[in-house]
Amino acid sequence: MISKLLLLLILSVLLVGLVFILFAVRILLKKNGQFPHTHIGGNKEMAKRGIYCASSTIKMEEKDRRHLLKE
Repeated sequence: MISKLLLLLILSVLLVGLVFILFAVRILLKKNGQFPHTHIGGNKEMAKRGIYCASSTIKMEEKDRRHLLKE
């Protein structure tokens, strides 16, 4: 029983390690060699549609609010 669990654990660790190695190789061989930028604020298509991250939206609303208070 314990040997089967140990074998499963070893296989799982090897599989996860293999995935990490393949992911690292993909990043190293890629032209820019960087992780993909997945933040909403850096996505050009979402910006075209007027969709921004929560932080950017809050900053824009605060700027509008300050502008209204000055008038």
